[in-house]
Amino acid sequence: MLIDVVTIFPEYLAPLDLSLIGRARRDGLLDVRVHDLRDFAHDRHRTVDDTPYGGGAGMVMKPQPWAEALDHLMTSGGEGASPRLVVPGPGGVPFTQAMARELADEPWLAFACGRYEGIDERVHEHAAQDLGLRVDVVSLGDYVLNGGEVAVLAVVEAVARLLPGVIGNAESLVEESHEDGLLEYPVYTKPARWTSAQDVTRDVPQVLLSGDHAAIAAWRHQQRLERTAARRPDLLHASQPAAALADLDLSVATRGDAAEILTLTRACWAPEYARYGLFGAGTATVEEAAAELQEWTTWTFRAAGRLVASVRGRLDPDDRTTWQIGRLMVAPDLQGRGLGRELLAFGERQAPSGTAAYWLNTGAASERSLRIYRKAGYRVRPGEGAHPGTVDLAKRAAR
Repeated sequence: MLIDVVTIFPEYLAPLDLSLIGRARRDGLLDVRVHDLRDFAHDRHRTVDDTPYGGGAGMVMKPQPWAEALDHLMTSGGEGASPRLVVPGPGGVPFTQAMARELADEPWLAFACGRYEGIDERVHEHAAQDLGLRVDVVSLGDYVLNGGEVAVLAVVEAVARLLPGVIGNAESLVEESHEDGLLEYPVYTKPARWTSAQDVTRDVPQVLLSGDHAAIAAWRHQQRLERTAARRPDLLHASQPAAALADLDLSVATRGDAAEILTLTRACWAPEYARYGLFGAGTATVEEAAAELQEWTTWTFRAAGRLVASVRGRLDPDDRTTWQIGRLMVAPDLQGRGLGRELLAFGERQAPSGTAAYWLNTGAASERSLRIYRKAGYRVRPGEGAHPGTVDLAKRAAR
């Protein structure tokens, strides 16, 4: 990824040489170029601001230096290439983890760091209309900073760590705050019993020492729900209390469900995209999703009107004794409660009489899914699966 930052304080961006982001730059995964806006001001004092029209306190950044800086960037990215321009500001749309993932798909980002009362509005118009750039005004939160540099540091770190190869363990990107709409659970390390200088002893929760992975997963999910409810109740949906398929409303999908099923699929497959480095994946259309509903029977499960789970099945077109099960989807914020295992068992129960075997397909490196399927009695078939990078699994049906 190429990142350009225009600022009047280039030294403010020095922390981007540190830690994982600095290493990504040294490894060639990230190319960050910082430009001094004053290099595009041509008077003796290198002036980049002036008083606002209409009166008022403060100063406004002038359009000419910014226009020249952006024009310069356009000539540096190769013929036909153009960046997506991000302008940090308190009047922008909120920056979220979802936006970080969206920006991680871009090959080239440019950041315009405003100061004082902001940048002359005509700069935004010039960038969008004359240069043809997509311009996003982005806010870190409902507060005001002295300039955009702090926001750029935050946004670049949030985006760059999603690039393949920046984080050593891609799995760590999955279990984080905001990745699936919930805050992260509490974390602990050694020693199991710790005594502070005030002679107060605190123990690690016993469940984390038990070795019971199912109990640990359930505890962590409950902690995420409680922490989110206490700190960010706005993130919770009425569907959160759902703990079993029996709590959900079941129906067979119709064409009208295609868009929601596609959205659920993309949300569930986001970790797979990260694992395989497929950040541009998930490009199936609603029409394609609707066409698949004609080829498979798809069952949907809803909570408080929200689609939270689905599974589909059909007889193998080439072997009418094999029941194929696919697209076991549980909304990310409801995962870890055993719904996936219930969904798999439900899919098996839909097989018609005379079924001799069940069939599944999953990513060859999708260890979590593979563990679930193996525990359910499925075994990996030799060779590559039905799709590149996947494996097929099979299980004998009960007589």
